[in-house]
Amino acid sequence: RTYSSSESEGQLLNSFVQYFGDSLGRKIKRMPLIEETVLPGDSLLTLPVVIIGNGPSGICLSYLLSGYRPYLSPEAIHPNPILHTKLEEARHLSIVDQDLEYLSEGLEGRSSNPVAVLFDTLLHPDADFGYDYPPVLHWKLEQHNYIPHVVLGKGPPGGAWHSMEGSMLTISFGDWMELPGLSFKEWAASKRRNIKSDRVMPEEIACYYKHYVKVMGLQKNFRDNVYITSVSRLYRGKDDEDRSQRNEDISTQHLEMDDGQKSLIKRNWEVRGYQRATDGSHVPFCLFAENVALATGTFDSPGRLQVEGEDFPFVLHSMSDFGAAISKGKLRGKADPVLIVGAGLTAADAVLCAYNNNIPVIHVFRRRVTDTSLIFKQLPKKLYPEYHKVYHMMCTQSHTVDSNQQSAYTSFPEHNVLSFKPEMKCVLQSASGLKKILKFSVALVLIGSHPNLFFLKDQGRSIGHHSNQPITCKGNPIEIDPYTYECTKEANLFALGPLVGDNFVRFLKGGALGIARCLAIRQKKKHELIESGDGGGDGVP
Repeated sequence: RTYSSSESEGQLLNSFVQYFGDSLGRKIKRMPLIEETVLPGDSLLTLPVVIIGNGPSGICLSYLLSGYRPYLSPEAIHPNPILHTKLEEARHLSIVDQDLEYLSEGLEGRSSNPVAVLFDTLLHPDADFGYDYPPVLHWKLEQHNYIPHVVLGKGPPGGAWHSMEGSMLTISFGDWMELPGLSFKEWAASKRRNIKSDRVMPEEIACYYKHYVKVMGLQKNFRDNVYITSVSRLYRGKDDEDRSQRNEDISTQHLEMDDGQKSLIKRNWEVRGYQRATDGSHVPFCLFAENVALATGTFDSPGRLQVEGEDFPFVLHSMSDFGAAISKGKLRGKADPVLIVGAGLTAADAVLCAYNNNIPVIHVFRRRVTDTSLIFKQLPKKLYPEYHKVYHMMCTQSHTVDSNQQSAYTSFPEHNVLSFKPEMKCVLQSASGLKKILKFSVALVLIGSHPNLFFLKDQGRSIGHHSNQPITCKGNPIEIDPYTYECTKEANLFALGPLVGDNFVRFLKGGALGIARCLAIRQKKKHELIESGDGGGDGVP
């Protein structure tokens, strides 16, 4: 379809929204996505927001951008009297329309992002003190607050939760995994699912997220089987500016060229990629966005030791590969133990998996067992007995205590892997420099994972707290404004969830709140400019 110049921005965007109800597979040519042969100079639709990643971060952001607004419930009394007083001051306003910096001032929690702590305490008051208070919020759908957006994901809504090991329990309670407006317990009861404990299996959470998108009416915003290949800025010469530039005063940046050329102005984002069709073919696309939100999580790229022999086929880097090897009987009857590297919860899951399948384990990790930063130190024994069982073995079944390598479990604290050998041997080095060579049947390296931001320039290194270093959840998250979640080093680029250090679902929801408020303010300013006749969007990037 071609759009007439007299068509208003609202009509243009509404016509785009209509496409969301159609199947991309059936009406690929009618989608406002262009083939890669189309030139960027052609008149094309620009979306206000493109969200990359359809896990809980992307889902929650879509929920808020779709017009759902949280208000203080009439009967609610927050256990924090200072916060409650602040909430009462603007009871008639949704939380999205309030000053988040003011509301979050003085709050403390298990996230370094203040808005994350604020939203968590509104949804789960005093949860860290063991209380199970109901949320102090109720939700209203205000369709006039809808901001057109699209959520792009590799698989079904839920992201990496669909590919996690299904036999393990989540570290968080089921209630903490839920998204706004739909109680996980009520959903589980309605599906007649037998939830035996407060902690649940990943497959339950994945089903919940997929159902959430459907029941909240968000499907029109989601595109599955989409793979992003590049996200980049478009530039335009200063002399080419038109009226629409005045509507982007917040995001436009002037770049003076060193060689004396005319200055260039940063414009909208160009997002390229392809959708995998049912027949396996790739359908390329390119679309343009005023804002891009990164919600990809950190599950994409397993951490590597970067040692010799790590690429051998018997060295694995994921629980799913390990589970597949067990289910196929590849480790049945093996005399040599499994070598597990890492001291986090995923490594502990692997130890439990091997232990429960009568597979002997050699467990190698760099830290001391008394290290206070070990995750086991932060988990209550009564709630996480299986992880404390592993930690107990790590402490009491060390190689220094039990020299019998044929035992069911042997730990090697304060050891590093130097190399893997073709004959399925591993060279370890202790803190004192002593080297050991151990034989194993399969090695499993579980030392965390990192986000894969290959579609950004230099894999996004420039937007981290430490420039020119890889983005990691703990060591180098993306640097953001703490209240808007906009990247401090790149305007109109937002990030939330693990990319900014919020690993737990209960905290990533704060990122969605911060971004939704920021975009709502900017959309309001833009519409005011249009209505006053000072400018208008032409839909051209």
